[in-house]
Amino acid sequence: MNSKKSQKNTQEKKNKKMFFDTIYDKYIDPFSDFGFKKLFGEECNKDLLLDFLNELLHKEEGRIVSISYLKTEQLGFVKEARSAVFDIFCENEKGEKFIVELQKASQKFFKDRALFYSTFPITQQAPKNKGWNFELKAVYVVAILNFVFEEGKSDPLKYRYDVMLTDIETHKIFYDKLTFIYLEMPKFTKDVDELATHFEKWLYVLKNLSSLENIPSRLREHIFEKMFAAAEVAKLSQEEYLEYLNYWNVYRDWENCVDTAREEGETKGLAKGLAKGRAEGRAEGEHERLKLQQEIDQLKQLLKK
Repeated sequence: MNSKKSQKNTQEKKNKKMFFDTIYDKYIDPFSDFGFKKLFGEECNKDLLLDFLNELLHKEEGRIVSISYLKTEQLGFVKEARSAVFDIFCENEKGEKFIVELQKASQKFFKDRALFYSTFPITQQAPKNKGWNFELKAVYVVAILNFVFEEGKSDPLKYRYDVMLTDIETHKIFYDKLTFIYLEMPKFTKDVDELATHFEKWLYVLKNLSSLENIPSRLREHIFEKMFAAAEVAKLSQEEYLEYLNYWNVYRDWENCVDTAREEGETKGLAKGLAKGRAEGRAEGEHERLKLQQEIDQLKQLLKK
């Protein structure tokens, strides 16, 4: 019996080594669904999210003391209404709600999606049968983006957007309980030696974690040491690793489909362009031929005179 158990454990170790040999990065990528939720969405890593949110918000009324995770799947009020699934959904000790969303690939209507998400924690606050005699708690939507908005490409130095309801004429904040924060991570290009604040260190870690071999000396702080430890691929269970591996398989398949579609589109576009070019070339050549023939005919008429 012990022999069979020993053989089973040995085989499991071999399987696990085989799985871990598939990915060569030492640390998981925070810009994967699995990695982001592993690092920020688990109870044991709650202090990581708390520290990040405090650095992100610098709330005037004081730091966030505690957070509790809420259900990430939100359903509409009626059967036909669309549902929403957040990456991370939590609230602080004051009842304020936080949606933290990571977006790896560019999405045309991402701002619409962020606004749609914000409606769920707002409508959930309405007490039943009490009319409008109540006060809403603040709602924050934090979007960490691995792409740049089209309108943001003209300003390569601005990577953070803080959006609230404001008056167009005075530019003063009209309502301060609905906040959208967008971070365009490709624009954050500081090297580790250039990091000046704790928040910049957070951005550096988020962007570069999966490409690092060890924690840089400049990041030797308790919160980052814990994050690096939690992100080690070798510490994942076999089930976690399979989930992580499956994410990358799906993502790479999607990338291949997009690349293939783009290449096919470029090929068709090139062929269409060449055909159009040849047609335009023939038309232009015929025009020049007729013009030259007309000049020759005019010259012949002059010679006859």
